[in-house]
Amino acid sequence: MGSLFRSEEMTLCQLFLQSEAAYACVSELGELGLVQFRDLNPDVNAFQRKFVNEVRRCDEMERKLRYLEKEIKKDGIPMLDTGDSPEAPQPREMIDLEATFEKLENELREVNQNAEALKRNFLELTELKHILRKTQVFFDEAGPTFVMPTIRSRYYQMAEANREEEQIQLLGGGEEGVRATQAQGQNLKLGFVAGVILRERLPAFERMLWRACRGNVFLRQAMIESPLEDPSNGDNVYKSVFIIFFQGDQLKTRVKKICEGFRATLYPCPEAPSDRREMAMGVMTRIEDLNTVLGQTQDHRHRVLVAAAKNLKNWFVKVRKIKAIYHTLNLFNLDVTQKCLIAECWVPVLDIETIQIALRRGTERSGSSVPPILNRMQTFENPPTYNRTNKFTNAFQALIDAYGIASYREMNPAPYTIITFPFLFSVMFGDLGHGSIMALFGLWMVLKEKPLAAKKSDNEIWNIFFGGRYIIFLMGCFSMYTGLIYNDLFSKSINIFGSHWRINYNTSTVMENKQLQLDPAGPDYLQYPYPVGMDPVWQVAPLNKIIFQNAYKMKISIIFGVIHMIFGVMVGLCNHRYFKNKMAIYCEFIPQIIFLVFLFFYMVLMMFIKWVRFSAANDGAFSENCAPSILITFINMVLMKSVDWDPEKDICSPYMFSGQGPLQTFLVLVAVLCVPWMLLAKPIMIMRSRKEGHHQPIVPTENGDAENGLNAQNAVGQATGPPAGGHEEEEEMSEIFIHQGIHTIEYVLGSISHTASYLRLWALSLAHAQLSEVLWNMVLQVGLRQDGWVGGVVLWVVFAFWAVLTVGILVLMEGLSAFLHTLRLHWVEFQSKFYAGLGYAFQPFSFESIVDVSGTSEE
Repeated sequence: MGSLFRSEEMTLCQLFLQSEAAYACVSELGELGLVQFRDLNPDVNAFQRKFVNEVRRCDEMERKLRYLEKEIKKDGIPMLDTGDSPEAPQPREMIDLEATFEKLENELREVNQNAEALKRNFLELTELKHILRKTQVFFDEAGPTFVMPTIRSRYYQMAEANREEEQIQLLGGGEEGVRATQAQGQNLKLGFVAGVILRERLPAFERMLWRACRGNVFLRQAMIESPLEDPSNGDNVYKSVFIIFFQGDQLKTRVKKICEGFRATLYPCPEAPSDRREMAMGVMTRIEDLNTVLGQTQDHRHRVLVAAAKNLKNWFVKVRKIKAIYHTLNLFNLDVTQKCLIAECWVPVLDIETIQIALRRGTERSGSSVPPILNRMQTFENPPTYNRTNKFTNAFQALIDAYGIASYREMNPAPYTIITFPFLFSVMFGDLGHGSIMALFGLWMVLKEKPLAAKKSDNEIWNIFFGGRYIIFLMGCFSMYTGLIYNDLFSKSINIFGSHWRINYNTSTVMENKQLQLDPAGPDYLQYPYPVGMDPVWQVAPLNKIIFQNAYKMKISIIFGVIHMIFGVMVGLCNHRYFKNKMAIYCEFIPQIIFLVFLFFYMVLMMFIKWVRFSAANDGAFSENCAPSILITFINMVLMKSVDWDPEKDICSPYMFSGQGPLQTFLVLVAVLCVPWMLLAKPIMIMRSRKEGHHQPIVPTENGDAENGLNAQNAVGQATGPPAGGHEEEEEMSEIFIHQGIHTIEYVLGSISHTASYLRLWALSLAHAQLSEVLWNMVLQVGLRQDGWVGGVVLWVVFAFWAVLTVGILVLMEGLSAFLHTLRLHWVEFQSKFYAGLGYAFQPFSFESIVDVSGTSEE
């Protein structure tokens, strides 16, 4: 089988590259994305490798680009993203890139420093403007507004008349202030300081002044209404202007220290009003000049950032590719001559020729005359698992890989999951209306795939939906199919072909009786079923609708479950045959399939026999009254309980066909014998082979290729699945017996529990149908019962409410619940029959994945 059903065949290769061609060759392999390199220097420190300096240079370039990106985003400038991936630049181009980034960073830092200095000057001038304006208001206020009770009425006679007038006003004003001026000597001089402080610090600042100066200062403050921009971080801050009056140099020193402690900014404020007015005019002129210079600086900065934004994405890609190449080259070994690099890598066998073409292309680009050498190697090591996927199969493969990476060359469940996953989901979610909503949503994402993918949203929930768009579309389509089979459309039925039941009662009988019964054996039934799905008549049979659907959905859940598990065991047979593991076929597969078929598939056959043989139209032993219970029959079969039945006295037989009793006894006995068969056969065969000396060592073959005789499990009796290694020690017999006992118990008990686990299909299907019916009857039906124009308005509101609940609860929440249950059925019930999942993923050196991961981490 092809790689669709198994992982790719891998081989370990040794690669020899000339030093001058190594960079170009690795660059070509990175564009190809088909080679996984191994680290040949695991004991060498990362800082002691050959190309560590180049990696550091790339880190430095990335730092500068991140700085540019931060400044661009700060200004809200859109960055051009063409979606193209430029090729990795040559090593000599690194110097040009470094020079470009260095020039841009220095220019931008210089512009930012100048802008910050200008903004700081602008802030200081703005604060000084507010101080001059507010202090002028303080001094212009007349009357006994400011009173300082602790200062005595003695002060020096001021030299200037204006200053003397202001002092008189501050100390009381009026005739009393004049008399105080004349009466007292020149023993007191009143000083003041003015400044600005953050508004939130003002209360604590005032308290500290009062306590430190013991009330011998007077504080006057006023808020600055408009916010001011902090030049260091660009945040808006709110500040207040204050002026403090005090006596003497000692208080002045103390006040200045307190201002410094609260980070208040003090500004010189002239004492004379004329000087203050002159300073204010000078400040306004300087502010206007600064505004002009700031505008020109911002324009220059914007032009620099716009030019950088056009190339920033491409620069990031180039630097990351260079860095990835040198990281990969650090995994290589140098030969003795220091002129050749040696690498080991895992490659898919089918792509060896493509890889060799890429290597030759890289050699030609570098101008080297020595061609690269790619040799296949022999190894005992397990190769990585590589499953090729496309945009359709990728999501299904991700579901499988989330459980565990498949072992090398193990059967891949993903192709089967493409069908079984949406089908089992639809069994639980079967509704034509809800399935249509889901399918339309998935179809919209599929049709708008390219523009939606180009947006690169960082919303995690949206990315999950978009990544699983094909799964959602298929789940919706399958749900529409099962909704048609259930004849369920938003809890209502569709009468497409006409019901095959007839009401033969007259009108008065129908209207007067709440409960009427139709006889399937009489003329009420046409004696052949509805063509597709359930007959719509069950929609108007509320008393026994759930009873009928219970039996139907419970049985189909068991049928689908048993078939699904048998298919899983058969897939395990494909694994055994591929790895030539005959012991697993005889000692595990055969007893497992017999146990499953003889018990559970026989129960499924009884369901079909009951549906076919028993009918209301039949008389005697095959009428509907004589149909035996499947559950009771199966319990009696397992317990080997004999049923007393006298055909002369009782026409109804407990059996569905002749010879059923002995057949059931035979099936149970064989199934019970399969348990010791699974438990003992394999360990005993291994023990005998070891004693007889027939155990053959594993011949080293290339990469464990099955076609060359990889049969490790034939010899050592390991667990079913791909071989785990080539040169392992023999396992102790006691451990083999214990492991086989665990596997046997797990399978026997798991067959029972897994069969019961598939009943979740029945339970969730009934729950979904009932929730849909409740929403219709308790919400939408209320609006449909209203008449007139009021009814139209009410219906509009009620329909909107019903639609929100339908999408939010029945489609999203119920859909998520059904999805998780389906996931569990595949991971546990299906894959446990054959899937080991002990491999490790193939992680090729790919520029595409490296750039995507780097871009996602930055966002």
